[in-house]
Amino acid sequence: MRIISLLVLSLTVTACTVSWVKLTPEGENVAILQAAEVTNCTPNGSTTVTVISKVVVNRQPARVAEELRTLARNRAADRGDAIVATGPVRNGEQSYNIYRCRR
Repeated sequence: MRIISLLVLSLTVTACTVSWVKLTPEGENVAILQAAEVTNCTPNGSTTVTVISKVVVNRQPARVAEELRTLARNRAADRGDAIVATGPVRNGEQSYNIYRCRR
């Protein structure tokens, strides 16, 4: 029983501090902008991204949001160079519009 308790505690701590999503080299070229900043850009689709927001306990909201932005940047890299969130994070999910701003 003690080993199981230590394992659960370890997973809980790890889930709160480790980022599961890594930024790809292509994703590094995608900026996170606000709607007012893309008025001269060309819309090029959208993406909805999801990460696990609860592992035994709720994960830190800031960490979940960071991972969603990273995943959205990675997914948008082949269609644009900027993303704009279309709404708040809900249950580990968020949607983004993709734009091509550089010519």
